Amino acid sequence: MKGEVKPIGVHLVGSAPFDNAEQMFRMSMEHLGDHLKRLPDGEVGERDTWIRWQHKRIGQSPQIQAQEVDNIYVPLPPYEIVESVSSADEIEFPNLGYGDAAIASFEVFQKLTDEGVIAEDMRYMVGLPTPLSVAIFYVEPGSRDLFEQAYGRALNQEFEKILEKVPAEKLSIQWEVVSEFGLLEGLMENHLGDDLLEKITTRLAGLVDLVPQDVEAGIHLCYGDSGHKHFIEPTDTRHLVDVANGVAKISTRPIAWIHLPVPRERDDAAYYSPLADLAIAEDTELYLGLVHDTGGKEATRRRIKTATSIVTKFGIATECGFGRRDRTRILGLMDQHAEVLDAK
Repeated sequence: MKGEVKPIGVHLVGSAPFDNAEQMFRMSMEHLGDHLKRLPDGEVGERDTWIRWQHKRIGQSPQIQAQEVDNIYVPLPPYEIVESVSSADEIEFPNLGYGDAAIASFEVFQKLTDEGVIAEDMRYMVGLPTPLSVAIFYVEPGSRDLFEQAYGRALNQEFEKILEKVPAEKLSIQWEVVSEFGLLEGLMENHLGDDLLEKITTRLAGLVDLVPQDVEAGIHLCYGDSGHKHFIEPTDTRHLVDVANGVAKISTRPIAWIHLPVPRERDDAAYYSPLADLAIAEDTELYLGLVHDTGGKEATRRRIKTATSIVTKFGIATECGFGRRDRTRILGLMDQHAEVLDAK
């Protein structure tokens, strides 16, 4: 690392293939503790594939039904709102599960903090999807607006449940933005119409502003990680920068961090060059998904070197969570973060 800008720390995006939250907390502290500010619980159990577990819960709403799709290659037919429903207020969802999971994991977090395993100043991080992301993935375009409103209301109830049990000074909320980039890249049907970027950033800024001032609010920008592949390979960081800048401009509260992906094969300056236009607050931490199994530490160092030619203050991360990886490789990947940061 001699002669290069040293990254400021490590961010864990969220998921990991551990059996339970305690394993995630213990392994994270053992391998990365000094480099972390916040800890996710690994999204263990049914939450291990980001929002897929929500599909079944959404389908339990009496006002939602699966479309009939004459295509055997569609694994999860899109939902639509039943014809008699005309208002989002009429749509009721069951317990979405985010609140209960967060509260249960925080009890483990606090126990390990009391035992001295987790540092006293560490925050517990909860990742939540944007309602728009869920709508785009699971709902047919004509039903998305009403669904987004109703799901947003239900998700806010989950958020309020978390705030009742987890002290504000110990909590971080990460809003996870994925499907929106499918819209921006023209891959998914645009039901929002004109001024797409503005509509996306306004929605996201509103979610950031929902978070009380004493709770950290951060953003994870993502192009997906199904089979370790993006749903489309980004040409560069332009859309990521545009979303980050739009939210930073509109939001009325501090954004603690913004994380964005870096494809494993991109160590060329062209991918990073839009980062020169990044206009976020000085105290907003930027994390780049520079750490990959592909190429090991040397390839990670090349990506860091290229990134530092464009932006001089950032931390490192993988480009998405660990959850869809082989468990036997996770600790080595954690160690790679630390070894790169600790190198002289």
